[in-house]
Amino acid sequence: MSNLLKVSEAASLGLHIMGLLAVEPEKSLSVREAAEALMVSEAHLAKVMQRLSKAGLVESIRGPRGGFLLSRVPEEISLLEVYESIEGPIIIRNCLFSTRLCNGEHCIFGGMLMSVDTQVREYLAGTKLSEITAAVRGARRQDANA
Repeated sequence: MSNLLKVSEAASLGLHIMGLLAVEPEKSLSVREAAEALMVSEAHLAKVMQRLSKAGLVESIRGPRGGFLLSRVPEEISLLEVYESIEGPIIIRNCLFSTRLCNGEHCIFGGMLMSVDTQVREYLAGTKLSEITAAVRGARRQDANA
């Protein structure tokens, strides 16, 4: 069964890696360590890290003990910043088609599309990395016990 809300793998990786970094913001994390923790491709994660770095959300530390650190404290970084650094701005739409088929008055979805897009954007904008660290810690503990 298909999900209505689609989040790309890259955006999901970006949100999850930023959550991992927020758990211990003073500790750098290498792409290899992060890829192992998230059980994902190191190459794909490296590309996501490049986007996060280009957006100024993480900084890269070179050397044998290098890796990535958050560029700001977790209380200052919203999930929306992370998401949009990967996917670009969220567009609030009221039609699934790029060219509208109707005037909006008789849409088969009513006002649901705009409402859902708005709710997702508001959630991401209003949620800071510091607020998701408990969920990230819990997931890591659960994985360790499996």
